[in-house]
Amino acid sequence: MSTTTCLGYNAKLDTCRDNSVALIFKIVAIGAILVAGVCGIAIPLVGKKRNFLRTDSNIFVAAKAFAAGVILATGFVHMLPHATSSLTDSCLTVPWSKFPFSGFIAMMAALATLMIDFVATQYYERKHDTQNQIARVDTLDSALESGIVPVMEPNERNETMFGEEEGGAMHIVGMHAHAAHHRHSHPNEQGACARHVREDSHGHSHSHSHGFGGGDEEGGVRHVVVSQVLELGIVSHSVIIGLSLGVSQSPCTIRPLIAALSFHQFFEGFALGGCISQAQFGTLHATIMACFFAVTAPVGIAIGIGISSFYNPNSPRALVIEGVFDSVSAGILVYMALVDLIAADFMSKRMSCNVRLQVVSYITLFLGAGLMSSLAVWV
Repeated sequence: MSTTTCLGYNAKLDTCRDNSVALIFKIVAIGAILVAGVCGIAIPLVGKKRNFLRTDSNIFVAAKAFAAGVILATGFVHMLPHATSSLTDSCLTVPWSKFPFSGFIAMMAALATLMIDFVATQYYERKHDTQNQIARVDTLDSALESGIVPVMEPNERNETMFGEEEGGAMHIVGMHAHAAHHRHSHPNEQGACARHVREDSHGHSHSHSHGFGGGDEEGGVRHVVVSQVLELGIVSHSVIIGLSLGVSQSPCTIRPLIAALSFHQFFEGFALGGCISQAQFGTLHATIMACFFAVTAPVGIAIGIGISSFYNPNSPRALVIEGVFDSVSAGILVYMALVDLIAADFMSKRMSCNVRLQVVSYITLFLGAGLMSSLAVWV
């Protein structure tokens, strides 16, 4: 790593420099951010056994909207401007000074996330469909051996893949496809909403005895993909955030970051935990994903502490690396927030049939985005 310091940063170097005090703050930051991340991701995972925190409760939907606003603001207000600042620094030469790389990289990252999202969804759908077919064949064989011929339900003969309508069009926006299909099928919106309420109540009454059922099976496939891609985006920028804090030797810089990053980590963890809970992973799988998220930022801080003696965050190479990673993270987070968190919930039939939930969710969405944006004053 280059040790040359960009001249443009000399004037910005913080005069509040105290290595020993900074180290104490970094240790406090590791503990605070770790606790915030663990609490944030644990609430949806543990709370799914409580009625008011179940993933199908209105409180959870509103809280998830708040967390989605936090993630969206993280991408737009924190990551992307920081990437632009790094990649447009006056000490960087061609090609960085001749092209808006931060926006371009973020755009390509969002498109790459779309491709990964689509391919992964198709993979899991086909895998799920194959497993269902094998299970049906085994059931049929067992029935034939016992002399009983099962009658196949009409919906089993005319199954379509999740997100696929009669015309064969595949929607990548999670539950929006399922909701749109029903809206097109029922011209009477009030009747459709009444039917949705009855189906919802019926689903709740059986949710304790069955795993996925009907639409839950389809939604589970999407949530598997969403949770994994979302974790990829969160982890990638958590490493950068941790490194940036770890290499800083300024207590004046680190002190406000502790509270800001703890807030940020808590609600990102809540959103991710909600997706993991909705995907209904096994206990071991969910625990591994939760732990991986919770320790990423603290590990990044620890690595930053270890390399702070020889790492120069203001060198041209460091600026490029940090700018590229921030741009990629911004693209992933903006895509995931808009497509798989906000659009998936706000365009669902459940939301369209519940005006009160719409109002509360929009308020919490804007509140989360606004509060996270306001942290840019300190971060």
